[in-house]
Amino acid sequence: MSGPESYQLFTSDTCGFCARVRQFLQQRGMSMEFRDTLRDPAAFKELLQGGGRGTVPCLRIQRGDEVEWMYESMDIISYLDTHSPQLG
Repeated sequence: MSGPESYQLFTSDTCGFCARVRQFLQQRGMSMEFRDTLRDPAAFKELLQGGGRGTVPCLRIQRGDEVEWMYESMDIISYLDTHSPQLG
């Protein structure tokens, strides 16, 4: 049993696919930490080192000691739709 998952969304204000994911989160009333890779060099570096590429959006999924990096906006939305706690 790995326990609850926690999320960070690596994103940028100029990315339309990122906006799609943020809109989904807003519609679902879900909150998570956003890491802006254009404004935060440390976030970009972490994304490159952890995920292997610097493209956004990228969802960082933490399960205990395990970390998964998920790219592609529709994959992220689909994953959160089925894995995140339902609110409301």
